[in-house]
Amino acid sequence: MSALWTHIDAANATGGTAVGDWSVNGLSIDTRSLKSGDLFIPLKDIRDGHDFIPTALEKGAGAVISEHPITDAPALIVEDSLKALEDLAIAARKRSGATRIAITGSVGKTSVKEMIAHICRAVGQTHNSIKSFNNHWGVPFTLAGMAKETEYGVFEMGMNHAGELAALTKIVRPNIAVVTKVAPAHLAHFKSVVDIAKAKAEILSGLADSGIAILPKDSDYFDVLRTHCQGEWQSFGWCARADAQILGSRQTAHGSVSTIYIAGREYEVNLPIAGAHWVENAACALLAVHSANIDLDSAVKALKTLPNIQGRGEVHALSIKGKSVILIDESYNANPESMAAAIAVLGLNIGRKIAVLGDMLELGDGENALHADLLEPIQSAKIDQVLTCGVRMKNLYNVLPKAVNAGWFSGHEKCLAGLLEQVQDGDTIMVKGSNASGMGKLVAALKTQQTIKERAHAL
Repeated sequence: MSALWTHIDAANATGGTAVGDWSVNGLSIDTRSLKSGDLFIPLKDIRDGHDFIPTALEKGAGAVISEHPITDAPALIVEDSLKALEDLAIAARKRSGATRIAITGSVGKTSVKEMIAHICRAVGQTHNSIKSFNNHWGVPFTLAGMAKETEYGVFEMGMNHAGELAALTKIVRPNIAVVTKVAPAHLAHFKSVVDIAKAKAEILSGLADSGIAILPKDSDYFDVLRTHCQGEWQSFGWCARADAQILGSRQTAHGSVSTIYIAGREYEVNLPIAGAHWVENAACALLAVHSANIDLDSAVKALKTLPNIQGRGEVHALSIKGKSVILIDESYNANPESMAAAIAVLGLNIGRKIAVLGDMLELGDGENALHADLLEPIQSAKIDQVLTCGVRMKNLYNVLPKAVNAGWFSGHEKCLAGLLEQVQDGDTIMVKGSNASGMGKLVAALKTQQTIKERAHAL
């Protein structure tokens, strides 16, 4: 495989000036994860990445991008490092024949991205967004790291303001643009969910020629999305008129078996991850890869081995204070729709079911009611105990029946202590909240409890 970038290619792509002769096989924006031979790209955030150029060179960077003069190290001198990253991304797109699939949505975009990438990897060379690199630098960073030989490029695109997706889709120019769902997320930055739908529809504005849109047929905002389609579109969902129609599904705590109708044929789809929302994700992913001319039998087979995704339904068997428990890690992020889905999955388990719920953020003026409204899915799923954490979750705490109300806590550390006091053998614990709620730290602490026990046992 050829080098990802040479000094000549990078200079031509960006209009920058190369210092020295060099080639690189990877990109880095963080010296903590930089690998020897990477091209270090200094971006400006809380800190100016240029401050870390010496460290990058000490750790073996193959070259660095810089807005300031460098004469004694392999480098690419540019006027703006973020603009240079975007230029590299566009050049990577133009030199590759890869089918580009872009995914956005209020709920499920990372899960669908991982599903699509997993299927694509089973049939060809695939490049995809890592973690949730889906913002103004994460998307061009992913695309700029795509090798010329790539057959499938899978890109997650996020947003919390109007205009963001329009800018990103112009860089990627996807062949297939996917909208998973539209839900009340980021309402702090939008007047209504309709406005969120219009912002999500921006991903359709940059579709490549003969591109296709994949849309959620069951959505109340389907028509809003469809009106923004300039070309072909297809849909997925439970609706009888969906191009990928879910005909039925049998759920267990460990996964599901579903029947999905696509392209004139019924497929039995086995998923190792529980939840009706994962079946919807599968219908979406299968329709997307079918649009990329991937054989559906191969795609369905690949979904049987779908790995866990950290913070999105990942299941752990733990021993805490000598008690065997199951932990469902849903701590990556949260909004009302994803909360309800995670609570429903918890309800599929046997034994005592405990929900540990942290604040949902960026919900705007209606945030108090949206937190209190979680009472309905909690009761429907017959959750036994609910621990609430954070100022906003106080609204749910105030309406929970006494029998299931296991306490409100101001922060994740106090919530963890409260949970450890109550845990019983055989419990299933689901933890969920927005990124900044601290639920990820609570999950990490629970895993540490297990690690300490295992080490003590080994000694």
